[in-house]
Amino acid sequence: MNKWIKLAAVEIPNNGGTLTLARRDKEFSIRLSGIRGELMNSRVHGSEEALAELGCARLKTAAGARVLVGGMGMGFTLAAALRMLPASAVVTVAELIPAVVDWNRGPLGECAGQPLQDSRTRVHIGDVAGLVANAQNAFDAILLDVDNGPEGLTRDDNQWLYSVAGLKAMQRALGPEGMLAVWSAGPDPMFVIRLKKTGFHTSVRSVRARPGKGSHHTIFLAKKGSAPL
Repeated sequence: MNKWIKLAAVEIPNNGGTLTLARRDKEFSIRLSGIRGELMNSRVHGSEEALAELGCARLKTAAGARVLVGGMGMGFTLAAALRMLPASAVVTVAELIPAVVDWNRGPLGECAGQPLQDSRTRVHIGDVAGLVANAQNAFDAILLDVDNGPEGLTRDDNQWLYSVAGLKAMQRALGPEGMLAVWSAGPDPMFVIRLKKTGFHTSVRSVRARPGKGSHHTIFLAKKGSAPL
């Protein structure tokens, strides 16, 4: 088997460590210094796609649907959302690290089918928390794939998103029957309690990291409005 070739590296703001992109044949890997193992691998993306499929399920025929994707990653969540949505939709992807967007505009974009080239895609360079905090009735769905889920792994700043205050901000940012879908490495009963405390109709799904095999990840679904999930 061929060796990994380092393609690029970037420092995460506020001493967050070094993010490194590597390639081996057609496989890509993103790693973070100080964290054992990979953050992302282009062969393992089933749960990222499930995040979009579950979060956008009600929007397949919704004219002018507005969706926010928190975290660019390798583009699989963005690509899956675009496949689910009509031609009139607008999908904003918020990414804190500009280099990650650049990587997805380069060779890494091949993995997910170059979703940044879709005319429905908008890019917001910056923290998704800041975007959400200043939004009101702006999105029909928010797909959140930031860090390790509610139990942050790489950035303490991410914890606000999963707090009651952050959840209330996302509820304000959603439209009347909007959906919040949150990716997590594993279950988190306390996060479910916070979602319900905020007033969301809540459901928890366990999905495979790879189709039919691999580890299980968790998708939290939280719906705003009067109609239950």
